[in-house]
Amino acid sequence: MTTRPTEDDLLAVFRRADLGGDDRLDLMEFTLVLESLGLSWTRAETQDRFEQADTNRDGFISYREFRAALDVRGWASGPLPGARS
Repeated sequence: MTTRPTEDDLLAVFRRADLGGDDRLDLMEFTLVLESLGLSWTRAETQDRFEQADTNRDGFISYREFRAALDVRGWASGPLPGARS
């Protein structure tokens, strides 16, 4: 039986991808998160999803935007690699 990622798991993935350490993801960092979640899309699809997630249109994705995008769009429905089960 698999479990959904916990909040701690998702925060850890977000922080690992936040290479700049500024608590927000640019497009490249967002791509790293998607890969960590096992999601692989074309560049155009990734750009589109980035723009969808960037609800305040500042060119970055905060953790709040990241979580909202995962919840609303169901992008992370399974366990994360290495997540506790």
